[in-house]
Amino acid sequence: MVTPHRLRVPAPSAPPRTGHLPFADAPGVPEPIEVTSRWLTRGGRPWFPVSGEFHYSRYPAREWEEELLKMKAGGVTAVASYVLWIHHEEVEGRIRFDGDRDLRRFATLCARHGLDFVPRIGPWCHAEVRGGGLPDWLLARALTPRTDDPAYLAAVRTWFAAVADQLRGLDREHGGPIVAIQVENELYDQPGHLRTLKRLAQEAGLSAPLWTSTAWGGVQLPGEELLPLYGGYPEAFWTEAEGGWPDTCRKHFFFTHERDDEGIGADLRPASVREAGPVPADRFPWATCELGGGMAVAYHRRPRVEAADVGALGLTKIGCGSVWQGYYMFHGGTNPPGELTTLQESHATGYPNDLPVLSYDFQAPLGEYGQVRPSYHELRLQHLLLACFGQRIAPMESVLPERRPAGQHDRDTLRWAVRADGTSGFLFVTNHQPHEPLPDHPDTAFTIGFPDAPALTLPSTPVTVPSGAYFCWPLRLEVAGLRLEWATAQPVCTVEAAGRTVLVLAATDGIAPELALDTGTVESVATPSGDVTPVAGRILVSGVRPGTDALVEVDTADGSRVGLLILDAATARTVYRGAAWGAERLVLCGDGVVFDGDEVRLRSRAAEPSFAVLPAPQAAPVVQGARVREAADGAFTRYTIEAGEPLADTAAPVTPVRPAGPAPEPEYGVQGRASAPADEYVETVSAEYHVDVPEDLLREPAGVLLRLSWTGDVARAYVGDVLVADQFYSGRVWDIGLDRLPVDEVRARGLRLRVLPLAAEARVHVPGQVGEAWREAGVRRAEWVVTRSWAARAG
Repeated sequence: MVTPHRLRVPAPSAPPRTGHLPFADAPGVPEPIEVTSRWLTRGGRPWFPVSGEFHYSRYPAREWEEELLKMKAGGVTAVASYVLWIHHEEVEGRIRFDGDRDLRRFATLCARHGLDFVPRIGPWCHAEVRGGGLPDWLLARALTPRTDDPAYLAAVRTWFAAVADQLRGLDREHGGPIVAIQVENELYDQPGHLRTLKRLAQEAGLSAPLWTSTAWGGVQLPGEELLPLYGGYPEAFWTEAEGGWPDTCRKHFFFTHERDDEGIGADLRPASVREAGPVPADRFPWATCELGGGMAVAYHRRPRVEAADVGALGLTKIGCGSVWQGYYMFHGGTNPPGELTTLQESHATGYPNDLPVLSYDFQAPLGEYGQVRPSYHELRLQHLLLACFGQRIAPMESVLPERRPAGQHDRDTLRWAVRADGTSGFLFVTNHQPHEPLPDHPDTAFTIGFPDAPALTLPSTPVTVPSGAYFCWPLRLEVAGLRLEWATAQPVCTVEAAGRTVLVLAATDGIAPELALDTGTVESVATPSGDVTPVAGRILVSGVRPGTDALVEVDTADGSRVGLLILDAATARTVYRGAAWGAERLVLCGDGVVFDGDEVRLRSRAAEPSFAVLPAPQAAPVVQGARVREAADGAFTRYTIEAGEPLADTAAPVTPVRPAGPAPEPEYGVQGRASAPADEYVETVSAEYHVDVPEDLLREPAGVLLRLSWTGDVARAYVGDVLVADQFYSGRVWDIGLDRLPVDEVRARGLRLRVLPLAAEARVHVPGQVGEAWREAGVRRAEWVVTRSWAARAG
């Protein structure tokens, strides 16, 4: 029995309101940024930014540039970063912007590579940092922080002046990258103080076309002086250990027009704070700054976030109506060692959560050591869509279907929505959520009615939407003179190749791709396989097997040429798009890729790394020190780097030094949550291991990870007596970057690992664990994971 899924797109709304908000770009700048009531514009055209959080002070400055290029290759267009006061002025009066704290250099690197910059200047930031970023010396004073207390504001003026001095000349008026500035964070009940902070920042000399504030939790904003930004996470470390998957996270896997999330930061505010009505949605566009790129791990609650959780949430928000995809975190990091104290959020500082001393990996798409994770590939697929079609999507309104889920625990009703204008749009489906799999939906077809065009019904025959699937399908998409009426494959991007525009589409596993072309825009169609069938004013292309050779070639009625390339789902997640060797090109590579001037760099663990290019350059790229082998790969040309000596992961011998003692008695702190064991237990009760590092790895430590599979509670690594890495057990592997360690000290002393067992009665949440063996302290497997970098230049 076919399940009807119907939706009627309403007539287009009146044009959005303009000029009603107090946001303005610097006079005379090219491509000025403006805000309408429904979307953002840049140069008068709809603008769909993608921002990703990366904390420069949590990452080695020597590696910033490469990591920013990774973010750009992942589709991020703006880099957001907290400017953490305590990282810069831990000692009163000594404000440091040197080394890994060099804010100006970080912002300048963003500008160099065409990335916008969004400093989130606080002064209170949270970010799981000690004191929320407020220095201890400030909190020790007789003042009331986060208010208009004159004593507090006097200190803030000095701090803002220091930040402004670092960013002087980097505003839009001077051609700089700063497009937005956030003041404070998660302050829900003091709109007057938010207004004061904006004024103080402006008086210090800070300038941006957009001034923003986080808007979740029933926020009260100071009129319309700050652009409200929203968020949503697939999991949360800040809820109770025994509470299960929070409903405030569950809601983000449904299509809805509710922007607020009352769950974010709820451990630091009353359950209900709203005194006024919600922020008026008819005056502000739906913009975000904290869509979960992952999730931190607290001692009492240690959530696992999978790539599909991140991807499904991101795509759902686009379908809901987002016009700015902002991720927290997009890149993980490591807390710097404090001069006076450790710098993590903890019970010792009065916060309800104990965080690791050093690790702020966040399970992010780019990890604590720059690891490229599957979630990076999931999000890049969506960002390619936005880069090519965001100008069309941003003005499109989100429309919900006639039949919707009855509530947040309805797992049986298909979740879908459409972004549309009067005649075209995009259909979004999410059949994935964490923890509780959603069922297959057999016999599914969609009928979308348009006010200015006939209804569309797709596919040609009903399909099964598989459990775990999430995708976006085009509706009446115009591409270079061709109208694609609909397709059961997701648009990825376009590229010019061999005198034609190629639209790349990604198939969905379990759903056969079909293309319906408008007959009036087609002169001829050629397919490598499958069927071409005229059906009621359309040409239906079906039976094409997805892959690099699945190129449907169309001559259009107006004389242009279009290729429709249908990649299988796995290959589509290897697509990069960037400027390389004098042209915009697509690069297929399952590893990390960055585009940097005249070279494309790969980081790969493969013995013979390869990448495929469309359009191919006139001559094969050259890789210094290696021969490059060339071969056809469907519409692409594949280049294989003959790297010489094979590269393989090797076992890392770990020598037991002592067994663990009895697990320490659990202790409970703020809000009755479990506290991380005291240092004395780590020193006396933990199992201890010694790791000797091979000399050949110490000579070239860049790209080398020690990957540990372990069980227990808390793990810490030391060189001598210096803590260099740590992790709370959550079932994930533990990576330690060799190039972060003092090489000479490691050569002399090796690496020392300490692992604590977890008491059986401890009230901590560790998902997916069964039995009791996982509580026992032990390193189960250790290996060296080596990644090499290859630079391909024009041949």
